[in-house]
Amino acid sequence: MKKAVTLGAVLLSISALSVNGYCDVKKGQKINGATEFQEHCASCHPKGGNIVNAKKPLNKKALNANGIRTAKDIVAKMRNPGPGMTKFDEKSVPTVEANAIAEYILKTFK
Repeated sequence: MKKAVTLGAVLLSISALSVNGYCDVKKGQKINGATEFQEHCASCHPKGGNIVNAKKPLNKKALNANGIRTAKDIVAKMRNPGPGMTKFDEKSVPTVEANAIAEYILKTFK
């Protein structure tokens, strides 16, 4: 019985990690920024827009006007956003995924 309980706890832990995305990324695996953007960002930023604050879309001109010029700047904004934006910490969007999203934004919304 003790082995069954231990096995159940291990399986539950693995499935919880998988749900959070930690088991999906293997070392060196490339993350698809477009897919991650669709999952985490597109509901508020469809086609690079902004449904919460129309004055802050994701195009280069608007990003630059708001002091956001690099992928690092975008990730910093994801981690510590202003009012109206969901905070994406390391647990909800791991750094490798956040960087892929940031690169996608810079390459896509010009």
